[in-house]
Amino acid sequence: MMKYLVLLLIFMLSGCFDDPSELNAFIAKVHEDTSNQIAPMPAVPKFNHFDYSAQSKRSPFVAPKPEAIQEKLQQMTGCLSPDPRRRKQPLEKYSLADLSMRGTLGELGITWALVQASDDSLHRVAVGGYMGLYNGRITGVSQESVTLIELIPDGAGCWIERESVVSIVESEG
Repeated sequence: MMKYLVLLLIFMLSGCFDDPSELNAFIAKVHEDTSNQIAPMPAVPKFNHFDYSAQSKRSPFVAPKPEAIQEKLQQMTGCLSPDPRRRKQPLEKYSLADLSMRGTLGELGITWALVQASDDSLHRVAVGGYMGLYNGRITGVSQESVTLIELIPDGAGCWIERESVVSIVESEG
């Protein structure tokens, strides 16, 4: 076994005594093709000083003063807006396209609509309840549809009312 190891070692070391003339020729060619010159740096443009003259205005890096926030809220108090303190109802996390009316229930003059959500959950709603993403307040329930008034943002901080209807869907098969 030792004999084979010595033979393998001699075989491996024989590669170290090869002719390096080819390597020396390549190194000489690279030295000839490479220049020692470095391109000069580009000229630095002259700096034009700009005088910041907005010291009287609020810095964008500092939080606004509470008075400024209150003024903005007072400007929008005359507008129609949803009640932010009202607790959201389960059907307000679905768009109206994801809700479908499946039927009605009635007792002692009260009519409820059965509304199915996109996750196949069934909910009972009545006049005064809410559904849809835009604070849709239910104003009417009939055998054929649920009528609601949604509050749609107008982009200027106020809201406008829009009437929507969710109609009954006939069951398949």
